[in-house]
Amino acid sequence: MPKLKTLYVCQQCGQQSVKWTGRCPGCGAWNSMVEEIVEQASTRQAAPLSMVTPTALADVSLEDASRVATGLKEFDRVLGGGLVPGSVTLVGGEPGIGKSTLLLSMAGSLAAKPHTILYVSGEESLRQTKLRATRLGLSTCAVHLLAHTQLEVILEAVKQLKPDVVIVDSIQVIETDALSSAPGSIGQVRACAYELIREVKESQRALLLVGHVTKEGFLAGPKALEHLVDTVLYFEGEPTSGFRLLRSTKNRFGATYELGVFHMTAEGLVEVANPSELFLSDRTEPVPGCIVTVSLEGSRPLLVEVQALTSPCGIGLPRRRTTGVDFNRLSMLLAVLERRVGLHQLSQQDVFVSSLGGVRLLEPGADLGVAIAIASSLKERPTRKGDVAVGEVGLTGEVRPVTNVLQRLHEAKRVGFARCFVAAQRGLAPVEGIEVVTVRHVRDAVSKALE
Repeated sequence: MPKLKTLYVCQQCGQQSVKWTGRCPGCGAWNSMVEEIVEQASTRQAAPLSMVTPTALADVSLEDASRVATGLKEFDRVLGGGLVPGSVTLVGGEPGIGKSTLLLSMAGSLAAKPHTILYVSGEESLRQTKLRATRLGLSTCAVHLLAHTQLEVILEAVKQLKPDVVIVDSIQVIETDALSSAPGSIGQVRACAYELIREVKESQRALLLVGHVTKEGFLAGPKALEHLVDTVLYFEGEPTSGFRLLRSTKNRFGATYELGVFHMTAEGLVEVANPSELFLSDRTEPVPGCIVTVSLEGSRPLLVEVQALTSPCGIGLPRRRTTGVDFNRLSMLLAVLERRVGLHQLSQQDVFVSSLGGVRLLEPGADLGVAIAIASSLKERPTRKGDVAVGEVGLTGEVRPVTNVLQRLHEAKRVGFARCFVAAQRGLAPVEGIEVVTVRHVRDAVSKALE
């Protein structure tokens, strides 16, 4: 590939420079100059203006928009039904969480259909990839491997092999000769991703990119990378837990915030069809500070056990610690319990709250369960083993309804729970097989749950 003209462009004000400088001469921002490729307008082969005609929306055909099932039902669930030809998916996650294992398992399932799969490994050798495939039972699958980090080599391999699906692991190590900056820099990541996306869009192939994450848990590299792709997936989980959760934060072909659950074993990732039953499989006799809530992850209701522990404060400032629960929501619930319910002892108590199984309770529907668990631990009175609590708690202590209550009730009934605390609302039909207890105030919920 011939050396192209490059310029350094400020990411703050757009000031251009022929050489790198630590401080932008235009706006004065430090470390904002990024190397970018400048292509001459004469090199682009644009269609004649007389041939450019808009297409009516009614004339657009959807016959070629059929999805390709990956063979992993949980992966297809998060994608919205499977891979779309010509789509670009970005998969992010912490190091060692299982991104390569997940994508290699998916590649093996697709290759058995059969589909032509190209797996580009920029961080591992062919031997290392083969060892992982052997552990996953895919040593004889027809996946084509390429261990290279040069963009031009990867593009040539795509043109020669003409695969249905291209997997690049990872985009941060791919580099192009057109830029002199180091691999992983903003300019390299942006340029390499753009060329790969343009190639697969023109040939209607599916592309999956693996992206690194920062210490804060965000995808590394330019934010524009998330805007270029069609789908952004996060693969996450607690390092000490075998559960892995696949979330969708952006999806142009399906719903966002869907959830796929996997279990990491010695043989690789195993799909979890009924995560609620698996998360609650170790529950024993009722103990103070424990209750189950139903969280809605996308379109999937998920039963999660909430545990709370209160202990007299040994120092002047009480501690509050959370795992899987939003810290700000906990602070609000503690204030409501103290002022609206009368649990004044909480101001002198250390409070610890966690959700089991590595599930993060992001929606307000878990407020009622957290509040009851804290009150149960403080009063040393357990709830019933078959109790479930779902509801949002307001600042005045009222319990507000949440979305899809009937779907949550049916899931709790299916797993075997006998009683559910929900907010009082109009039109709530009774569900056969489970007792529905409606409450208007968190004080009533605490009193009925601990009676």
